[in-house]
Amino acid sequence: MDKPLDEPLDKPPVFTPEEIARFRAELAARRAPGAHEPGRWSVSPLNRRTDVVGSLPASVRLRDATLRSVETLPGVVATAEAKEAFLRGLVAVGVAEVVTAGLGGRTDAALKGEVELVKEANARCRVVCPLMRSPQDVDRAAAAGYDAVQVWVQAFGETSLLYQPQAYARAWRGEEWRTEDTPRDRAAVLARAARLVSYARERGLEVIVPLLMVSYATEESHEESVTALAAAGASELTLFDGPGAMSPEAYAHLVRLTRTLAPEAEVGLHPHNTFGLAVACAVSAVRAGATAVELSVNGYCGGPGNADLAATALAFEALYGVRTGIRTDRLTELARMGEKLTGYHTAWNHPVTGSHAFCWGGLDFITQETEIDPLLHNCVEPALVGNARRVPFTPDSGPYTLADKLAARGIALDRAQLDDVLDRARGRMAHEGRLLTDAELALLAEEVR
Repeated sequence: MDKPLDEPLDKPPVFTPEEIARFRAELAARRAPGAHEPGRWSVSPLNRRTDVVGSLPASVRLRDATLRSVETLPGVVATAEAKEAFLRGLVAVGVAEVVTAGLGGRTDAALKGEVELVKEANARCRVVCPLMRSPQDVDRAAAAGYDAVQVWVQAFGETSLLYQPQAYARAWRGEEWRTEDTPRDRAAVLARAARLVSYARERGLEVIVPLLMVSYATEESHEESVTALAAAGASELTLFDGPGAMSPEAYAHLVRLTRTLAPEAEVGLHPHNTFGLAVACAVSAVRAGATAVELSVNGYCGGPGNADLAATALAFEALYGVRTGIRTDRLTELARMGEKLTGYHTAWNHPVTGSHAFCWGGLDFITQETEIDPLLHNCVEPALVGNARRVPFTPDSGPYTLADKLAARGIALDRAQLDDVLDRARGRMAHEGRLLTDAELALLAEEVR
């Protein structure tokens, strides 16, 4: 006998309780503690074996550079208030360090206010000022209360002149921009940077030295750079790969070389995502001894973008058991804040935070497996990252998926009525060439009652 229409339909069981118990026992036998954390994730136990993946540290420091990176995105015009709101959200998610925008066009009061905002939200979060070009820049950063500065060092000798902004402005005005101090070789480039590093250390600042375009570095040129800058007092040597031309293996090699040459300095990296390998580069470099990864929300940066904060954090936490300090439940909200700030929207299937990152369609065997175990197709629980499962009703959806959708809206049908709705829904989707919304399914259900 069909159930009264004021109660949801009991779906005919597909499997017996004994079968379900055996399913769950088989799944449990394939899992291992750490790699499987109920309600959080279920990944391959191979990821946690050092004989398979090598040795990784207990924790890694994630440095977010979104505020600096968005300056390179064309068409982004965000108000100071919008940037402040985003910065609060960023610090709340638990990043260990924040790289702000540069000094250009900003008052001393604005710089100090930004540092104070971060410290009020999280006193342990380090604030880093990028793009130091002169002692005067260092003085401003020190006065504003920054914890650290970045002294960027180009990869070349005389070719580094390509990246001096003042050269273009002065040349356009017909002015001579070259001086007696204009560096003409690699030694001169390094000497200038080393002086600035030393000065910043004298001012009591930690100094992070981004070695730019490291994909052009030879082992010999890299040794020259690391030796000079470590001797000047660099706190960290960060391997920046703007072109994104470094493989994970090459990054690991360069990290090991840097650690050998400068054992007192930390090693970081700033990978780009040209080949979709930015997160892999981060993991490989950390395995080799890097302690900091510079990245950004939604991977924002010029060109192919950076390593994405959410994907990187989850890769370390879930796949390898490396702590990041990130409050993962806020990652999706932060990704949406990034979209609002920049106007640049991520793909629907963007890792971890995409709107449909946890959508596998509407086949009955996909939708019903979650009742057996929610971590089968979704190796990460969506709520862990502040996201949600999405179940569309598609031409391939069956009565079990339809019953779940109607029950969620408090609609009760008997079995014959539900089959009628299923036929009508499939016919309408075929006729209109689109999927139906849950509200439209509810209307069809009302028609057959």
